Amino acid sequence: MPLKRKIGRVDKADFPLLQLYDVDIKIDTGAYTSSIHCKNVVVEDNYLKCVFLDENQPSYHEKEFTFDEYDVRVVKSSNGQSEPRYRIQTKIVLFGKRYPIFLTLSDREEMKYPVLLGRQFLTRRFMVDINKTNLSYKLKTKK
Repeated sequence: MPLKRKIGRVDKADFPLLQLYDVDIKIDTGAYTSSIHCKNVVVEDNYLKCVFLDENQPSYHEKEFTFDEYDVRVVKSSNGQSEPRYRIQTKIVLFGKRYPIFLTLSDREEMKYPVLLGRQFLTRRFMVDINKTNLSYKLKTKK
């Protein structure tokens, strides 16, 4: 079994297919799914359209994205409420490596971190060290 890479409790990640870079992420071992802050989510003619992040995030760019491949998952939020959410697949870059990731779309405007990484993504890849922060980002900026 390959050694798992250590990741801290928070970090910054790139989502190249969404043209988002150095996005603040929170590692959440209590969450099963990963999610990203998203606004103006609509489905038209079987295409999912949305805008990622908002003006409060440095990497916000107002671009609308359209997905022809997506599904709907029922997600139980931290307050115990279950709600249907759209889910897309994209790529995330951590420690200079690209990984496929499923992200549910959710309005996280009230939250400090626009992206949560849950157990589904972390399992078999990373070991969480709650005493560390920004390990991937520090590696990226050192280059």
